[in-house]
Amino acid sequence: MEPRINFMEKGQGALKTLFGIGAYLKKSSIERKLLELIDFRVSQINGCAYCLDMHSKDARAHGETEQRLYALSAWRETAFFTDRERAALAWAEAVTACNVPDETFKKLKEFFTDEEIIDLTLAVSSINTGTASISPSRTLKQ
Repeated sequence: MEPRINFMEKGQGALKTLFGIGAYLKKSSIERKLLELIDFRVSQINGCAYCLDMHSKDARAHGETEQRLYALSAWRETAFFTDRERAALAWAEAVTACNVPDETFKKLKEFFTDEEIIDLTLAVSSINTGTASISPSRTLKQ
């Protein structure tokens, strides 16, 4: 697939805004390790190799384990994740799919404040936006 637009060249203003969201989220009351887990899971869903590489490194740098990263795509089937993390992962998947059932929201409300839900939604949206802006010609370096 040929890149249609080079975001890195033509989209600097938009990318600066996106990076500003990242800076905001670093100050969120949501623990950084959970935000990194969300970034990695959304990147799995979107199938972005560049993002998976980047977010796996970031997650490990913030204390995430290899075991949990390897099992993340099957998080519902493992005992490796807390109820709070499970609620956030379900939310991330639902927001990414643009289909958020009431039950998913109710479960999320058990563990997160309104402000944290907004921050989680912003985190998921920004990762989805970042994935869309990555050029198909961008490749991983060994």
